[in-house]
Amino acid sequence: MASVTFSRNLHFTPVIRNIFSALLILFISSNSYSQDTRTTQQGKQKIEVIHSNEGIDEIEASTGRRLTRLLGDVSLKHNEIFMTCDSAHFYTGFNQIKAYSRIYMEQGDTLRLRGDSLFYDGTTETASVDGNVELIDKESHLYTNSVKYDVANKIARYNEHGKIINGDNTLTSMIGIYYTAQNLFHFKDSVKIVNPDYVMTADTMDYNTKTETAFFTGPSELEGDSLYLYCERGWYDTRNDISRIWENALINNRQQVIKGDSLYYDGVTGYGQSFRNTSITDTTNNIIVKGDYAWYYKNPEQFLVTEKAVFIQVSDKDSLFLHADTISAITRSDSTLKSYRLMRAYHGCRMFSKDLQAICDSLSYSFRDSVIRLYTSPILWSEENQLTSDSIAIFTKNQKADRLELYNSAFVASQIDRERFNQVKGRNLTGYFKDNELYKIDIEGNGETIYYLLDGDKVVGLNKAKCARIEILVNKGEISEIIEYQNPEGVIDPPTRAKPGEVRLDGFSWHQGIRPLKMSDIFRE
Repeated sequence: MASVTFSRNLHFTPVIRNIFSALLILFISSNSYSQDTRTTQQGKQKIEVIHSNEGIDEIEASTGRRLTRLLGDVSLKHNEIFMTCDSAHFYTGFNQIKAYSRIYMEQGDTLRLRGDSLFYDGTTETASVDGNVELIDKESHLYTNSVKYDVANKIARYNEHGKIINGDNTLTSMIGIYYTAQNLFHFKDSVKIVNPDYVMTADTMDYNTKTETAFFTGPSELEGDSLYLYCERGWYDTRNDISRIWENALINNRQQVIKGDSLYYDGVTGYGQSFRNTSITDTTNNIIVKGDYAWYYKNPEQFLVTEKAVFIQVSDKDSLFLHADTISAITRSDSTLKSYRLMRAYHGCRMFSKDLQAICDSLSYSFRDSVIRLYTSPILWSEENQLTSDSIAIFTKNQKADRLELYNSAFVASQIDRERFNQVKGRNLTGYFKDNELYKIDIEGNGETIYYLLDGDKVVGLNKAKCARIEILVNKGEISEIIEYQNPEGVIDPPTRAKPGEVRLDGFSWHQGIRPLKMSDIFRE
């Protein structure tokens, strides 16, 4: 410890000795009082020197301040802070320490700081540690070149690039603030988290070292072998692989691309939810499903979308749009254990493409055989033809209609003029397509026809017939020829024989008023 010594060769008379002693006591009391009041008036305790091998009192040449040089195995204490170093300058009058070589600072039983040099101000309770800095707080290790530490508020800051190791995560950034009491890091500028399973980058990020959760407050990306994530706000629990993100949020789980105003995803279970402006894209099958709410599973792949739900089968020439109250899909396996997707839409289904439009209550789409099945009073339109039956199946190939089948009470109608309609009905119907255009219709069982003969635009006759099988040829959406097989019975009448509005087959009904004529019509009530 530092000490004050006097020469043994000095001799004083009793009077002089008494006067000198009084003056010395007065000086020491006055000096101690001025130094003590500088600190105690602010309610701050003085730094305590616990040990040093040697102490030398000096006056600092550059500042004129009084200091004590502490040399060898130095240890100091201030409130709950414990410090050690090889040497230090102790400014007793200012309650400050400059420490050098093998710096070690400890606060409580959690935080430790190491470095090459230290400046500590006991009045403001702030510390600056420089050179090969390492901050250790429980399982978190911070490495940087310089740290400013607010001891009273337990806040550490760096501005010269830092690296934090926490569990399996290595975090780097140019700027960082660590709120040790809250176990919270705030990172800015070139933020990056490297994990064995993914890499996360951001401009601004908060990270809770206790829960291992990252909070995004700017454009952020996460990329791994089985997941890509983008957002501008949100959080990601790195320990449990759970995320909740919003603002231009996107998740790509390598099977689906999910977008929404707000997304939730559990990477362990592969379960997610999406809220508002939701879209799920299957890039392999060129399919998009949209709505305002969705849930989904990665394995086995399944999803449900509702609230303005729309299914889109994307095609360069003619995309198919389907709207329903709810659209869902599940993964099934066939007899060979090969998996395929089965999609369902129900309640108020409306479908639109340039070549086909339809309305029904519910439908299904099997990706195994590429068949769309319509149920409950379906109506299908192709060019000028309206087709109805108890149920309808549309067989597609290469994302184009290949053929359609109508089961039970099949009926085909096309309009000639305001009151006249060509009509064909039977038990079952098969229609054939070429380049998405209907070119032939086969009627099987109890076939009946009403067909108007035309000379240009003028009606010249009315053909009524019944037979077991009927073949209809269609050219550019209009019936060009009707061929009747197996004992046909029919007559050709003049067009004036009956009133046009009375020439109807049983079951005729015309629904042009509810036909979706453009994509936006699928949302029409």
